[in-house]
Amino acid sequence: MKGSIDRDKKKLLLVDDDPNLVLLVKDYLEFRGYEVTAANNGREALELLDKDVPDMIICDVMMPEVDGYGFVADLRKRQDIGWIPVLFLSAKGQSQDRIKGLNLGADVYMVKPFEPEELVAQVESSLSQSGRIRQHADTGAPSETLIQVNPSVELTPTELKVVQLVAKGLANKDIAQNMKLSQRTVESHVSNMLGKTGLNNRTELARWAIESRMA
Repeated sequence: MKGSIDRDKKKLLLVDDDPNLVLLVKDYLEFRGYEVTAANNGREALELLDKDVPDMIICDVMMPEVDGYGFVADLRKRQDIGWIPVLFLSAKGQSQDRIKGLNLGADVYMVKPFEPEELVAQVESSLSQSGRIRQHADTGAPSETLIQVNPSVELTPTELKVVQLVAKGLANKDIAQNMKLSQRTVESHVSNMLGKTGLNNRTELARWAIESRMA
């Protein structure tokens, strides 16, 4: 008996060069009702994405050929698949590693080792957020649960422009080119907005921008 209700076979792409971890995570997620495809590195993952588009990507950071950072940076440049939520799994747990991953476009950053139930919870949360954002963008309908940010929070004109581009799915590198700023400056603005709003990641920033009619 599966551990949770049917999810209409949501498709996940698991990208990791550790065969033991791939086997464990794949088995656990399939047991929970997901359809999981695996790739050994970022290059292989990009090739798979040209053939089939998953609902979410779970990706290691340290991999050969194309690492997780490079893979997500390439992903966010693509208009057709740049919207896919990404969860990083990494043994690199320093705050600067988390910040780099989130600023590059990851939606969640989890540190190894992790509890399988926490992974499932993060996957379900990211899929739910992604679904609400896309539904809102397509229909203009309000989200089921609006994201909560203190109404006294004020953004600078530059921060407002940055969050509008985040809501459109642009990576920090592309935002920097669009606004003629350095990528480090854009990363600083994203970090400042996360601090101001108390939000956890770029997905929540995008939701807030859309729901607040900023984007």
